[in-house]
Amino acid sequence: MIKREASVKIIELSKQYPVITITGPRQSGKTTLCKSLFPLKKYVNLEDPETRMFASNDPKGFFSSFANGAVIDEVQRVPELLSYLQVIVDEHKLPGEFIITGSQNILLLSSISQSLAGRTAIIHLLPLSVFELEEYGVSSELYEFIYKGFYPNVYNLNLNPSENYGFYISTYLEKDIRDLLRISDLNKFELFLKICASRTGQVVNLSSIGNDCGLSHNTIKQWLSLLETSYIIKFSNPYFKNYGKRFIKSPKLYFIDTGLLCYLLGIRNKSHIDVHPLKGQIFETFVFSELLKTLYNRGLDESIYFLRDTKGYEIDFIFDAGIKLKSIEVKLSQTINQDFFKNMNALSGLTGSEVEKYLIYGGNDTKKYKDIDIVSWQNIHNAKIIID
Repeated sequence: MIKREASVKIIELSKQYPVITITGPRQSGKTTLCKSLFPLKKYVNLEDPETRMFASNDPKGFFSSFANGAVIDEVQRVPELLSYLQVIVDEHKLPGEFIITGSQNILLLSSISQSLAGRTAIIHLLPLSVFELEEYGVSSELYEFIYKGFYPNVYNLNLNPSENYGFYISTYLEKDIRDLLRISDLNKFELFLKICASRTGQVVNLSSIGNDCGLSHNTIKQWLSLLETSYIIKFSNPYFKNYGKRFIKSPKLYFIDTGLLCYLLGIRNKSHIDVHPLKGQIFETFVFSELLKTLYNRGLDESIYFLRDTKGYEIDFIFDAGIKLKSIEVKLSQTINQDFFKNMNALSGLTGSEVEKYLIYGGNDTKKYKDIDIVSWQNIHNAKIIID
């Protein structure tokens, strides 16, 4: 089993909160991790029809068999259980009594906000990170990692990436789609997925996506929300505050896993990435995903912002640390060019805040240039970028 960085935080939180909630995309390793960290707890999976029927029809009887708590997988399948869980943990007041997981973020968190507010800690478990794979002994070059993506089964079972992500879409994702929205035309939804893939790293334009798909503005908005709910995409919000009307105020869209992204873009070999017209955006997506994983694995939920004006001035990523900002530029090139730094110095003058500056690039060396930290794609986890 590949050791997950989030393990340390989950164990720490299980000593403080009665319920630990672990959410993340299907097949990201939630079940394996829970069974590994809590081997003495009874495990139940609400995807099983008989178990789900029992839990739904007789919640008190369902919970009566868990004298020492339990790991309850895919709890969003029976959300009414959370009200009964609230009563139990309030009576017992035992830390780490129940571990619950779910692969539908917004629905699950909506139920939690009503039933378990203040009683649960929440961890988002995304697919593997470069750091986790290299700690396990899997070392590879950049395009290999990007093409294969980071879902555990690709590495544990040595699966063909393109086949794996094709099956992923046709099984898990389409199952969630049917459960959530009852979409009848799955071919049109797959077209929508591919068009979204071609927009990764770009500012969201609902009308443009809708025109390309032949769908209404409201439908596109609803389907994007579904992708975010299922941990397929994540939005980066604009950092504009009170800087005036000339700044873009729509979010940017990123796929969470580059392997799935490559599949949707028709990339069937790692060598195709280097000649792909979107290779810069694919690399930016990779960096966004690695930053997000580092945040989540440490139990942090800070937003990753960006800044862009209507004249082309842009900062790829911004972390707001209160009294100072962290500004991050992303460049695929392995060679450092002076032009990479031209936007960095303007941010401190615009905001009046202290700014730490980072450049993440496609090379292998991590070094310092004046007041800018130049960070290799391999070293994102270890760089002092993430707010801790």
